[in-house]
Amino acid sequence: MTAERVSQTREQAVQLSGGDAGAVEGPLQGYHHETYVIALPGAAADGEDDDESEPRRVKCRAPRERLLWFDRRCFLSEEQLLETLQGRISRIPGLVDVGGIRLQRFIEGRTLGAVHGPGRPVPEHVLDQILRLFGELIAVAPGTVRAERRCRAEDRAEDRDCAGFLDGLIRFAEERVYEANLDAFGGLFAALGVDDESFGRLRKHVLVPGLTRRPFSLLHADLHRENFVLDPVGRLWTIDWELAMLGDPLYDLATHLHLMAYPAAQEDRVIEGWLAVAERSAPGSTDGWRDDFPRLRDFKRAQSVFTDVIRATQVLGDGRALNWRRWFAESVKVQRVLERAAVPLGLDEVPTLTAVARSLRDWHRRHRG
Repeated sequence: MTAERVSQTREQAVQLSGGDAGAVEGPLQGYHHETYVIALPGAAADGEDDDESEPRRVKCRAPRERLLWFDRRCFLSEEQLLETLQGRISRIPGLVDVGGIRLQRFIEGRTLGAVHGPGRPVPEHVLDQILRLFGELIAVAPGTVRAERRCRAEDRAEDRDCAGFLDGLIRFAEERVYEANLDAFGGLFAALGVDDESFGRLRKHVLVPGLTRRPFSLLHADLHRENFVLDPVGRLWTIDWELAMLGDPLYDLATHLHLMAYPAAQEDRVIEGWLAVAERSAPGSTDGWRDDFPRLRDFKRAQSVFTDVIRATQVLGDGRALNWRRWFAESVKVQRVLERAAVPLGLDEVPTLTAVARSLRDWHRRHRG
């Protein structure tokens, strides 16, 4: 990101806050956007049901430049999607009109990850709210979502074609993540035992003999602990809808469990609860889940190899200076991801931690030196 773009985004935030630079907080930590929070005394929000007396705060943001995207995006505007979902999905950011610009309300509170980190159990009252969210998502049929789409019509699987939906996700990872970045990362992937034949093995593992047909619904597609916010009275809000899509509801569950890292006993409780709310919201949504869920989860494990390897290189340090602490931490993470994806990617041998660390170090020397 250039200093000029940072200045432009912050200047816009200051301007929207009435010229008060002290009313601007940020930039907030985030991968996809440069985000500031601004106070707007007297602003009226759409779809809000609380009685906050403090001035409302909203998010002013802009996409980061030269960003590597690892996930397919379905809707043209997150704000437009949120507008269509008001009243249908509980506790999502409302929208505020500021000088003709639609901004998202900033949800006051702490992320679920800050309160209950990865691997830790989630309190039952929070889990109940997550399951309620799944029920509401599954009840949103594709034909009822009026937000404008950005993906091409030929790339959209037809309703209930769960195999076509999954194959589309594999194709995106193959073409837009792996092949599009071969010049920079092909050597690193090869050193880790991953090549273009990995996708053929992945398709054989997850798509043969096919997936059960299930009615499509709205998916958040990124439900992890940092995208849930607990407000001061314990209500759970869901933020960051940019990766939302329409597709197989079982994929949303597989993605959620992959990202949340629940303790094993609580994961079983989530699956049981999801099955109940899914069938109530859209009969047929759980058909074939016993056979298909493991395959969807294996896809997520394989997908993580391509995203996490590239992301690891982005934090190793600038110029010749290798950040040794991050290098070790990312080496451990990448080696663990390769272990989990060994079966779906058909890896004959998983590189050792030493081999992974050496591969990342060598990549940094070649591309950052």
